[in-house]
Amino acid sequence: MFYQPEKGQGHREAGLPHNPFKAIVAPRPIGWISTRGPLGDNLAPYSFFNAVNDAPMQVMFAGGMKDSIANLRDSGVFAVNVVAEAMIHAMNASSEAVARGVDEFALAGVTKAECAVIDCPRVALAPATLECRVVHLLQLAGENWMAVGEVVGVHIRPEYLRDGRFDLELVRPVARLGYKDYAVVSEVFELTRPDEVGRAEI
Repeated sequence: MFYQPEKGQGHREAGLPHNPFKAIVAPRPIGWISTRGPLGDNLAPYSFFNAVNDAPMQVMFAGGMKDSIANLRDSGVFAVNVVAEAMIHAMNASSEAVARGVDEFALAGVTKAECAVIDCPRVALAPATLECRVVHLLQLAGENWMAVGEVVGVHIRPEYLRDGRFDLELVRPVARLGYKDYAVVSEVFELTRPDEVGRAEI
């Protein structure tokens, strides 16, 4: 099977009732983005999210010109909260399309805390939160935007640390797939690159 996306409804013409793009590029971590703006605090999940650099540490997320992008454009900061399995229903509740100024922390019943370095709220019970300063805000196709932020603060709840490592089997982070599908990371294995055999872990 082959189709060209730019040719209208290419997937439908190929016999697929739904666009498979998000199922092909999967799993994707969920960036539960919190911001603060002139109308109050905002919390929203983004599945177009990932780390893009580690020195300095940088992350990106992308979406339409909604409250998150509008707020960080004005404030220059945002926070990324990790979604653990136990938080999946609250995360989903915060995705509801509501009027500007509605506080999704309250809407989803999520406990709020203040960030340490930036003027921004964070999810108090998230296994980890990254405090970020915006370094790039780029307009993509149409009304979609991509924000790149440099991590200036890291919160980790101690119960998710084991032997000094952030343990994903304890966190059980939620990932986004295609369609209405999600996954949970429940099993982790190690794999050493051939050129790293014998080297100490950095």
